[in-house]
Amino acid sequence: MRKLSFAIIQICLLLSGHFLYAQNTITGDIKGFVYDQGTGEAIPLTNVLLKGTELAEQTDLNGFYTIKKIPVGTYTVFCTYVGYDTALISVEIKAGQVLTQRISLTKKARTTGTVNVSAKKNEKLSNVNVGAMQVTATQIKSMPSIGGSPDLAQYLQVVPGVVSSGDQGGQLYIRGGAPVQNRIMIDGMTIYNPFHSLGLFSVFETDIIKNADVKTAAFNANYGGATSAIIDVTTRDGNKKRLSGKVSANTFTSKVILEGPLKKMKGDNGSSTSFLVSAKSSYLNRSSKVFYPYADTTGNGLPYTFTDLYGKLSFNSNSGSKLNLFAFNFRDSANYRKLAEFAWGSFGCGANFVISPANSTTLVKGNMAYSKYSLVLREADGRPRSTSIGGFSAGLDFGYRMEDDAFLNYGFEVNGFKTTYNFFTATGLKVGSGEDQNTTELASYILFKKVKNKRFVIEPGLRIPYYASLNEISVEPRIGMKFNYSQNLRFKFAAGKYSQNLMSTKSDRDVVNLFTGFLSGPEEELKNTEGELATSKLQKAWQAVAGVEYDWKKYLEFNVEGYIKDFTQLININRNKVQVQDPNFMIEKGYAYGTDLSCKLDYKGLSFWVVYGHGYVMRYDGTKLADGTKVYYWPPFDRRNNVNLLMTYQFGKDLTWEFGARWNYGSGFPFTKTQGFYEKFDFSQGLNTNYLTNNGQLGILYDSKLNDGRLPYFHRMDISLKKKAYIGKNGLLEAVFSVTNVYNRANMFYFDRITNQRINQLPILPAIGFDYTF
Repeated sequence: MRKLSFAIIQICLLLSGHFLYAQNTITGDIKGFVYDQGTGEAIPLTNVLLKGTELAEQTDLNGFYTIKKIPVGTYTVFCTYVGYDTALISVEIKAGQVLTQRISLTKKARTTGTVNVSAKKNEKLSNVNVGAMQVTATQIKSMPSIGGSPDLAQYLQVVPGVVSSGDQGGQLYIRGGAPVQNRIMIDGMTIYNPFHSLGLFSVFETDIIKNADVKTAAFNANYGGATSAIIDVTTRDGNKKRLSGKVSANTFTSKVILEGPLKKMKGDNGSSTSFLVSAKSSYLNRSSKVFYPYADTTGNGLPYTFTDLYGKLSFNSNSGSKLNLFAFNFRDSANYRKLAEFAWGSFGCGANFVISPANSTTLVKGNMAYSKYSLVLREADGRPRSTSIGGFSAGLDFGYRMEDDAFLNYGFEVNGFKTTYNFFTATGLKVGSGEDQNTTELASYILFKKVKNKRFVIEPGLRIPYYASLNEISVEPRIGMKFNYSQNLRFKFAAGKYSQNLMSTKSDRDVVNLFTGFLSGPEEELKNTEGELATSKLQKAWQAVAGVEYDWKKYLEFNVEGYIKDFTQLININRNKVQVQDPNFMIEKGYAYGTDLSCKLDYKGLSFWVVYGHGYVMRYDGTKLADGTKVYYWPPFDRRNNVNLLMTYQFGKDLTWEFGARWNYGSGFPFTKTQGFYEKFDFSQGLNTNYLTNNGQLGILYDSKLNDGRLPYFHRMDISLKKKAYIGKNGLLEAVFSVTNVYNRANMFYFDRITNQRINQLPILPAIGFDYTF
């Protein structure tokens, strides 16, 4: 099997050599990048066409376009994008030539945030988009600005198939997958915990996000290392033309963004060097004493604080090729005094590049990065839990636009990480010794996309990861398909096999869980759910999604998707461990299936979005009744019904006022009930243990039915009101007033079994903030 992986890599190398230098001697090609004239930033999803022909293309997320097989002659390149003036450029196509044509678009004086309907329509017709969504900073800002600041974490909670643990805790469960089964990246670098303990905010600064690819199920072969979902965030470059930035402050957070050229781009074809720096901090632990004293039960303020720092250098060439260097440092803390203390930190650095080789329509992308995450949780039981994970990643990706609406994508990845952890089971036994675990993964992938007659889209793929530390290889076929019955009605399907070598130490018995430890596949022998020795130590899954899209005119979008995830092997902490010699880990199986419905209306400044999800998540750990019947249980994130209602309305002169509201309802999460307490002795001294005079630990008697109880249902409404005022040519002042939890619903956040103490999520919290962009 290892030879098969190496063979795939050799084939991909041969393909890259062929496509980098392939030419057509009868016709010619044109390629290039589309940029914002004012900032020099590449513009994705822009329409580029040759006037008077049917030859057209749309730019990718790098702003790159390619039009193939153009008959020799003189043409006018026509480029349009909403909010920008149309660009017209005369070009001459010669036989066998690959012409590089850079396009710059000038932004109109004032825009109202109108949706680019034409670009969205083309994207829907040419991409499978099953369980997938592209999120931009503009879309995030259209959400109600909770806490005075819009954030990706708030937007993701509305995405179909996503279940949130609420405004505290910051955990997202995506179509039946636990957080450890999701891979989350920024600029190609893995982020092991992107959400703050104050779950309204992520580590991703909204104003520097260029695009976020959210793939909730059945993603294709260019992504791996996850058995549930992918969130891939790309940041924009710093301003290449002038010094600019943003200053923001509200009762929850403050931030500063500064960007500009180190080497200014001159004209439309000049090279440049730019920088971008962002700093964001929450001081709610201090500001709550002044603004929200009623929400603080300890007298020490709401216990949340975090700091996020991110920096980026971008080097751009005349041809559109570029190199980015970036680094980050994220910190988070939640201190509940005597009840629990929770703190984590994450840092990393890396580089990525885009190369557009001369006389070739191939686009080459690459990345390399290192990041580390560490976490400590101390609770009233006196058993601190800790974990850390640090690792490197590197990859090469080749994209080649072929003739007749076909696209080939292939590449390689190398990932390695080291984990440490210390964790206590519900019976008080320690799992983990603090020793390092190391693992390395090599992967190659290839996928092909073909659009036939603008009706059929097929996208087969294959990914082959090799897990060196386990000496195990996984062959993972993927497939995506779409049938465009008409421009407004589309049917889609995707499926695939997935694996990962990362697991968590999250306890299924905690009523609400703050701790997620990380470790790779265990070295010890494992037994499967039938009691037999397991042949693999990987987490594995099969996924399938089918759906229907329908657009009514240009105002209304319907999307319905049904999904199933078959987790054929899940490795979990052995919750039944009683004796030291008992296994540390256990193998489970799991299923997640459900239906997600989304309906979105955009009409004359009014946007209304309804999202409903109905799902089931089940696990099986090998437990059977006397008659052999398998006993399944609900994991702590099983939520039967999830509803989101989102509305924004722009009004006033030049639409400078905006009102937004969001209401979320979720049925209760499962938990294991407590039956009682007892004095527990570990008898570590054998018969010499004197249980008459020694004091034992406090033991907990759990209900025999795992997760048979249900927490109260969750619901909350948030609103915001924004006002914009333009100052001069580049200045913008924005005032935001928001209210979190408008009707003061008491939603549960945390419950300590030992002290019988409950902590609720955030009460009603009004906030006011100001942003100034220059």
